[in-house]
Amino acid sequence: MLLSQVKHKGAAAVVARELGSAGRIVKNAQGVYELALEAADQSKPLTDVIREHGLGDSLDLERAYAAGDLLSPIGHPNPANLHLTGTGLTHLGSAATRDAMHKNLAEKDKETLTDSMKIFRMGLEGGKPQPGQIGVQPEWFYKGNGATATGPGEPLMSPGFALDGGEEPEVAGIYVIASNGMPFRIGFTLSNEFSDHVTERMNYLYLAHSKLRPASFGPEIRVGAPPADIRGMSRIKREGKVIWEKPFLSGEANMSHTFANLEHHHFKYRLFRQPGDVHIHMFGTATLSFADGIKAEEGDVFEIECAEFGLPLRNPLKIAKEPAVTVRVL
Repeated sequence: MLLSQVKHKGAAAVVARELGSAGRIVKNAQGVYELALEAADQSKPLTDVIREHGLGDSLDLERAYAAGDLLSPIGHPNPANLHLTGTGLTHLGSAATRDAMHKNLAEKDKETLTDSMKIFRMGLEGGKPQPGQIGVQPEWFYKGNGATATGPGEPLMSPGFALDGGEEPEVAGIYVIASNGMPFRIGFTLSNEFSDHVTERMNYLYLAHSKLRPASFGPEIRVGAPPADIRGMSRIKREGKVIWEKPFLSGEANMSHTFANLEHHHFKYRLFRQPGDVHIHMFGTATLSFADGIKAEEGDVFEIECAEFGLPLRNPLKIAKEPAVTVRVL
């Protein structure tokens, strides 16, 4: 089942559909967040809860997308309680991509690159433990909260001080925390883990700075287990023409970690098990245009698509004008 959220008759509505079928409005549903909490607190499958609510009117999702009526597939009433996070060096080709991105490093910076290769090798050796065991922890980073969550079709805002604004096509897990503090996975979605790769390349210790950017996800959530082998396309369009295009791979068949291992090392922290919170956790990529020498420009449109996840994720790049910020003494 695929879930999305749209503007419908002056309010937000949840749309459910099977792949290849038309979408239908879920009756008496405020949002995916509320449906997911209902399912989590009752320990019931989300699909069962949706069937109990029932399906109503049909809705043309592609027409809604074109009209700008598609919303992020999940939100939170308080944006500070939605967390955007991710893991890197989790895919079999990701170390080679990181090498390409850092190819201009000076000799004195080689130690940083070596650390990246070390953590990638650790994942290869210990990222897929046997059931019931805990594997090696991955690289982890924080991106922001609901204030920087960007819906499908909305612009990804690169701050005026940024040195780069580039796409990262990824699969993300979407989670809610039940009232008893247990995390529940709603499903998986496409995501653009938008980052500043020039800043990261200056010094790997700037990785945290480079990740403090908006991220987009959706338009649809795939409920249930994902395919082991996920294959999609990532492209950049400039003035309607494709200037870069490349396939991307995800899924455990193409990863050095299992999803379960990555989830464990995120939710092992009590901080991330606060009742009612929402988590969007991005699982990494081995494909990005920056590694191929592409510099995105304002107005470019990032497009990420994978047939098994429904509609493609599209976002234009926009450069923000940053106000002068001065800390004042009270």
